[in-house]
Amino acid sequence: MSDNYPHPIIAREGWPFLAIAIAVAFALSLTSLWLLAALAWLVVLFILQFFRDPPRTIPQQPNAVLSPADGRIVSVGNVRDPYLDRDALKISVFMNIFNAHSNRSPVDGVVANTWYHEGGFVNASLDKASVDNERNALHLRTPAGVDITCVQIAGLIARRILCYVNTGDRLTRGQRYGFIRFGSRLDVYLPPTATPRASVGDVVYATESILAELK
Repeated sequence: MSDNYPHPIIAREGWPFLAIAIAVAFALSLTSLWLLAALAWLVVLFILQFFRDPPRTIPQQPNAVLSPADGRIVSVGNVRDPYLDRDALKISVFMNIFNAHSNRSPVDGVVANTWYHEGGFVNASLDKASVDNERNALHLRTPAGVDITCVQIAGLIARRILCYVNTGDRLTRGQRYGFIRFGSRLDVYLPPTATPRASVGDVVYATESILAELK
């Protein structure tokens, strides 16, 4: 995986969808089916906004844990990390279909382990989505030796989790590492000593928003 993924405004995952939608809309525009053509161009606009992939400014605060996704905070609390079997502070970000869906690393760190679980597709805003839905988890270890788990979770209509890193890969904060198509959720499990800086209901942006501070 490249350490410096370019930001072409539209995520590469959306290029095939966009090409097909434009071709269909253009073809319909050459016919007398004006209503269908107008609807097709609306679909093109939806695809453009869904797959947007804007560059982001990275906070330089060394102990900051950054949001791995755009969305709304739906959970902040102490739980058991099911991947590292430890007490943890869990912060969850729910992405609706109008959020940008690129997933970015919350910290500098090495991928110590990965887990993939098949599952269902219940509403990703519900807590049970963390254990019932399809999900892909990364165990990140920071240069200071802090363990963080970052989990991509499919949502109600999401049907594809994309993750481009493997065990041993090194990530920098804000680096793009994955994508989830059409509504989903990101869970971040932190040491229980971490101080949350986001609250339930807050709107956050990948890389730019700080979720918590590490001790």
